[in-house]
Amino acid sequence: MAYIFQEDELPKLVSTVPGRERVFFVSKELSHIDDMLAGIMRYKAGAASPYHYHENCEHFYFIMEGRGTVETPEGVTDVGPGSMIFFPAEDRHRLRAIEPLFYFEWQAPNRFKTTILDGTADDLLWEKVDGKVWVQS
Repeated sequence: MAYIFQEDELPKLVSTVPGRERVFFVSKELSHIDDMLAGIMRYKAGAASPYHYHENCEHFYFIMEGRGTVETPEGVTDVGPGSMIFFPAEDRHRLRAIEPLFYFEWQAPNRFKTTILDGTADDLLWEKVDGKVWVQS
């Protein structure tokens, strides 16, 4: 069975730390699988993820619009439209928007634990537009 979604019909998640929004179109809730988690992300200029890693989870970004930087133990790298960034499981990383960013994010499997190395527990809290709270594992 195929799932066809329209972005404006999907739940939007807004980070409790300002400047980040996400819309999933593949998740346990929407497509009833936990083999992957996929969606789009928007960061306002200056917004950043915490410095973190995911246990048991391969992770990638495909930047479609905007400019930013990716921080890893190897240093800081500029990214922009067309940049594809792959993080093997447990690789430490942070994405920061220099200008507004729009990108695709994919994580697999969707049975992972996120560990924050620089940030707070609030960095993992996302409010659904309908008022519920989604906690990233």
